[in-house]
Amino acid sequence: MSAADEVLDVVDRDDRVIGRAPRGEVYARGLIHRCVFVRATDARGRVFVHRRTASKLVFPSYYDMFVGGVLGAGEDYAGAALREAEEELGVRGLESPAPLFKFLYEGPGGAWWSSVYEVRCDLPVSPQVSEVDWHAWLTPGELERRVADARWPWVPDGLEAYRRLREFRGPRQ
Repeated sequence: MSAADEVLDVVDRDDRVIGRAPRGEVYARGLIHRCVFVRATDARGRVFVHRRTASKLVFPSYYDMFVGGVLGAGEDYAGAALREAEEELGVRGLESPAPLFKFLYEGPGGAWWSSVYEVRCDLPVSPQVSEVDWHAWLTPGELERRVADARWPWVPDGLEAYRRLREFRGPRQ
């Protein structure tokens, strides 16, 4: 089964399930669905940053400071956060990511309910090759500089989650 064939829950503006459709149809019709963003940090407080593969349906070859993805039909946010973090980082045995906040993303690529989590990963990572072309652990300051200089194309939903995370945390990152 291709990623476009995966069935997702379609939700309304209040995050209530109103139906189901294949991912390709959800994107093509601009239907609201669900997504998780997981900020992964290591023991030194560095943030996992990666470039998405060119084969991604949305934002191919863009950079992201979160791992994550869409929820499958019937999946809950917490389960998806752990599944996506372990898959994309290529690890097993992570602690359950801690939930931070939720928001409705509306922008380039469509609209989706976005639940933001964080997790500490002290395990050696082996990122999923179908999802990640390149990766590095950046200090929060390095990440901030990379975002500010705009040389890398960042996924717009990740940038919005990053902005909201900074507001959520206040002066401390």
